[in-house]
Order: sequence, then structure tokens, then C-alpha cells
Amino acid sequence: MMTTPKTIALVGKTQASGIEESIRELIVFLQQHGVTVVLETETARTCGIDSLQHLSVAEIGKVANLAIVLGGDGTMLGVARQLAPYPVPLIGINQGRLGFITDIPRERMIPVLTDMLDGKYIAEKRSLLQAIVLRDGSQIFSGVAFNDIVVARGAGAGMVELRVEVDQHFMYNQRSDGLIISTPTGSTAYALSAGGPMLHPSLQGIAMVPIAPHALSNRPIVLPDSSEIVIEIAAGRDMSLNFDMQTFASLMCQDRIVIRRSAHTVTFLHPQDWNYYHTLREKLHWNEYPTVTGALN
Repeated sequence: MMTTPKTIALVGKTQASGIEESIRELIVFLQQHGVTVVLETETARTCGIDSLQHLSVAEIGKVANLAIVLGGDGTMLGVARQLAPYPVPLIGINQGRLGFITDIPRERMIPVLTDMLDGKYIAEKRSLLQAIVLRDGSQIFSGVAFNDIVVARGAGAGMVELRVEVDQHFMYNQRSDGLIISTPTGSTAYALSAGGPMLHPSLQGIAMVPIAPHALSNRPIVLPDSSEIVIEIAAGRDMSLNFDMQTFASLMCQDRIVIRRSAHTVTFLHPQDWNYYHTLREKLHWNEYPTVTGALN
């Protein structure tokens, strides 16, 4: 990123409380720094701003030097996937709840961005996954995930049966509620709640985490991110393939899902005092201790 980007795009979570106030404050701040500001189309419509150029996310990828995303992690996931083919770094302002990847608090937005526009930031690249669905040998769907790709059973349906291969080697047949294939970024999301390991985002790995497996010996495993994972649907009803829980494809028996690391990466820009372990402590409440009652011996 240049010390002062020429064009910065603003993308906001349209349902977030106070989003219009934040967007308008950012516009004034950035224009005072001599930056050309463009708005994502839905953000502009929600905020009622007609005085600036409105662009789709794909158009933003072609013209912007930087994108600032205001919202929660879900908003960032959607924007990151769409901007992955373009060399546009992302800054996240947290107007959501958790804020693992939108790491700048709304109340510190202006002072932190002032330093970052002066070149005081940490740049970090994150990997993505891509998958295609093959039916009778023909591709019927493709998608990219920033957090995870999930094979899941339908609501009210029984377990699914999956045949899994890694790098053309048979790994196992699995009966479960589904299977999560996660990036290091996604290891603190759905995969974590299913008992998977946390992976530092700089690791070059892919976590494979069963969801409620029938056999307790089916455990999470971390694979090299050079791996090709093939999942065949052996049995099940109403199954779906989910990309970050935002894009879906319906699955049928004998469908094959081929998953690889994406050729694209996403660059996050963090404040200069950011570190991953502080994020874990804060978001997972590691620095909170249970109240001890009674005397200590």
C-alpha cells in the first residue's frame, strides 16, 4: 500500500446500527487527507449518499488502492471473497459483535486510521480455499471460501456418509453430521466449535474437522495446504455445500467435491500494535478467571 492511497473504497454492513454516521465521518476524514473516496453500491444506497461514485465490489477491485470494511466478521468475509482476485488490501472497522477479522474498534477508528495512512501498519496475507462440485463427471458449481467449506446434512435428515481422499490416497469413510474444511483464519470459527484446533493464520495448513462423527475415532486433522481433498457423497438426504455459510450448493449422492488452496490471497492491514495473541485473549476471554469461593489452602 502507498503511504497515502489515491482511492479508498468504503463498504458497510447495511443493517448495522450507526453505519451511516460512521461512513459519513470516514468520508470527511479521508477527503481531508486528499483521498478519492468511492462507495460500494448498497452502502451508498443505505446511507443515502449520492455525491460520490458508487461501485460494485468487483469494480472496486479494479480502481481502489484500499478498501475499508465497516461491520462484523460476516461482512468482511463476503467482501474478502469477492476482492480476492484483486490486489486490494483490507482494513476492518468493527461495528459487529465478535470482531476477529474486523479488528479496529469503532470508537478508535479515526486515530488508528490516521496512523495507518501515515504508513504505520502491519500487513498480513491470509489464504483461501476453492472447491468445485462434480456430478457425473461434469462441474456443476464452484466457489471460494475465506473461513471454511462445509459439507452438511439437511435439517431433520440423518447422518451423511462421506468417502474422503487426500492427494489421491483413500483416508476414510465417515458417518457424521458433516465435515468442515477450514483455513487457518476459519479455525477460530465453526471448526473451533466442532472441536477443531486453532491454527495461527501464518501457517500453511488446512484443518479437516468432522461434525458429530458416529465413530469417536474420527478426529480433526491438519493437512498441508498443498493437499487436494476429494469428498464423495456416499449416502444422505438434503445435503448442502456451504462457503463461509454465505454461499450454498445443493448436493446429491455420488457428487464429488474437490477442494484445494485458492491461488488468491487476501491482505489485511492491521494497526501497528496489533498481534494475533492479543486478539485471542480478548475474543476468547482468556484473561478472565473464574471467581474462587471459599478459603484457599
